[in-house]
Amino acid sequence: MAVQTHRAEPRSPIPERRSPRKLRERIANIALELLMFALLVFFLAPTLWMISSSLKVSNEIFASPIVWIPENPQWGNYVKIFEVLPLWRFTWNTFVVVALAVAGTVISSALVAYSFARINWPGRDIWFSLLLATMMLPDVITLVPRFVLFTNFGWINTWLPLIVPYWTATTAIYVFLMRQFFRGIPYELEQAAMIDGAGRLRILFQLILPLSVPVLATVAVFAIIQHYNDFLNPLIYINSQSLWTLSLALRAYNDTNVSNWELVFAAATFMLFPMVLLFIFAQRYFVQGIATTGFGGR
Repeated sequence: MAVQTHRAEPRSPIPERRSPRKLRERIANIALELLMFALLVFFLAPTLWMISSSLKVSNEIFASPIVWIPENPQWGNYVKIFEVLPLWRFTWNTFVVVALAVAGTVISSALVAYSFARINWPGRDIWFSLLLATMMLPDVITLVPRFVLFTNFGWINTWLPLIVPYWTATTAIYVFLMRQFFRGIPYELEQAAMIDGAGRLRILFQLILPLSVPVLATVAVFAIIQHYNDFLNPLIYINSQSLWTLSLALRAYNDTNVSNWELVFAAATFMLFPMVLLFIFAQRYFVQGIATTGFGGR
């Protein structure tokens, strides 16, 4: 006797209902994203207006309502700034000062941070606390003593005040970042290198620093931004125009050419461009260094 089997008809899928909690979380995320986008537009608006104004004619810059996109972009403004200013000379001056100051910052901070992180010596923690306490001192407080000191050294109207102090690990935050990262490196690696006969400097430069690329890149990026945008120190110590950096030259041109704002904005955009490239290419190391520094220490 044959047994007849009946196939169950497929039922239409029941739509999954979202819980009120998930719906609220979704709405909160969308609201947060909209808020972040609004803040991004708010903070970028002056920069975008500056870039746009660098391509305008004079009567478009302060037009009302604001002209965001110039009707006829004046790319020749970027050519004119090189005709009225020796920008390549100022760019080279800035490159030399920034390169030497950043190199000194990274090397000296690494040496001091290694001493605080990996070497036990009497009073180490006390001196480290005093170093961190210098972060509470405004830079302007030491301005006059430094000026008197550099005057006695005969360093006025030279690049030495912009370079030499940074070879002595004067920026405590960089030492702190490197120290925290160095403390996260296993001590067994250092002990194995000592057994093989390696000294402290060899361990630092051949073992610790190659493992610390993220924090080195982070400190280098911060230092580049610091020295590239530095205006006060060049203003105080440099008198000759041939030694000006970009920040000082741009300020001087701004004071003497208030009728040619399009050229001022073109020069400012030219100065901004290297920092944009730096952020694009160093973003990965920068984020990695911030994310890992301070969480792996002992």
